[in-house]
Amino acid sequence: VQLQASGGGLVQAGGSLRLSCAASGRTFSSYIMGWFRQAPGKEREFVAAISRFGQTYYADSVKGRFTISRDNAKNTAGLQMTNLKPEDTAVYYCAATLDLLVASASTYNYWGQGTQVTVSS
Repeated sequence: VQLQASGGGLVQAGGSLRLSCAASGRTFSSYIMGWFRQAPGKEREFVAAISRFGQTYYADSVKGRFTISRDNAKNTAGLQMTNLKPEDTAVYYCAATLDLLVASASTYNYWGQGTQVTVSS
């Protein structure tokens, strides 16, 4: 499956952004979709994931502020980010896996190219 993330940009603290991930190739609905982020000098970290049936998982740092979604009919996944903070600044990646360890980057087989999110204070 091929993934392409979009929607990043520059936003002030407290603002919102919506990221999108367009998938093509194999059966999108079979995959767990995840979002990860990587800030300069830091390791890639889990942000959120959504199962094929819509069960969602979030990192504690984004719980209550970010919402992950998917549309199997359109082969897309989304990440609505609200109340953004400067520490949310990172390159955000969407990824796909068939593994149930949704918070581990190593279990994801397919990755999008990343989209930059910058939150100014």
